[in-house]
Amino acid sequence: MKPYLVFFLLIIAVSCNHSKTIDTETDSLQVEIVEISKLNLEQANRLAELPLACVGVEYPNKLGQVLGSNEDLQSPKALHPAFYGCFDWHSAVHGHWSMVTLLRQFPGLEKKEEMQSWLLQSISKENIEKEIAYFKGKHNKSYERTYGWAWLLKLAEELRMWDDDVAKTLEDNLQPLTDLIVERYLEFLPKLNYPIRVGEHPNTAFGLSFAYDYAKTVNHSEFKTLIERRAKDFYGNDQNCPLSWEPSGFDFLSPCLEEAALMKRVLSIQEFKVWVNQFLPQLKDVSFQLETGKVSDRTDGKLVHLDGVNFSRAWSLNYIAKDIPEYKHLQNLANQHINYSLPSIVGDSYEGGHWLGSFAIYALNSID
Repeated sequence: MKPYLVFFLLIIAVSCNHSKTIDTETDSLQVEIVEISKLNLEQANRLAELPLACVGVEYPNKLGQVLGSNEDLQSPKALHPAFYGCFDWHSAVHGHWSMVTLLRQFPGLEKKEEMQSWLLQSISKENIEKEIAYFKGKHNKSYERTYGWAWLLKLAEELRMWDDDVAKTLEDNLQPLTDLIVERYLEFLPKLNYPIRVGEHPNTAFGLSFAYDYAKTVNHSEFKTLIERRAKDFYGNDQNCPLSWEPSGFDFLSPCLEEAALMKRVLSIQEFKVWVNQFLPQLKDVSFQLETGKVSDRTDGKLVHLDGVNFSRAWSLNYIAKDIPEYKHLQNLANQHINYSLPSIVGDSYEGGHWLGSFAIYALNSID
């Protein structure tokens, strides 16, 4: 058995011996919440290996580009000198986010210097200028809309929150691309008549959630207001989301739970309680269960998406439960989902390893 796998199994086994019992405000049933270890330095050192192992790996690569001429037939690194690794552009972006997040939270990381050196080399002014030129190409207006856009803003948000000279340099270098992505959102959202409710990259609720987090963090009032308005336009009257239909075979996002997590962001607590009771009334039931997504083959790049859905469900469930005691029991479901997929991602095949580390970090950081 691989040493990283042993480590995570031990972490889960030990942490599952610690539990607490809560009593919701709306039901006298006692609910045992199985706790898992929050992200710590030892875990962070192991998770840091995942982005380090892929951000500089150019091939295999899925460019997802529209060719306008033979001149567009260039290598991934030539086209995307900042974000060419990790199989595709958005995975490279959130691989950089993973490194920034871990460095911000754990200044004592074993490979701190290596990670900082890579970030400064990758997110240079010259490289970002070339990334911008690509986005401004005739055929690239919708490139990475909105999944890659969302992760780029999550990276920018993380740099803003990191109080460090390296972060300041990186944020300044990235800012022109960040501004371009915000402009693309501001242009696109008023034109979008209907939300995209799939469990993969184009999911509108996911894209709006990360964008909203960025807008709040940097106090971009125009952007924040637009997202609030569009979220209410898209989802304000939704009822009875068919959660039992999820997940689809390739999902790495939950359409129902991503939507609920977005609405938790843009509504007041009282407004959200009313809305979610119409949208997902079963969530309030302290005996509510949600089976984890089962992965049959982690070497299949699509089937391994179900590990992603477990992590993204966890961060959505934790966000929904935050500051609402009636939904505290949802943290138990979040923990179950993390526990299912976490032991498999370090030392996993490249099909999952190139992106799942970011999902695991974000899910672990969602634990209250």
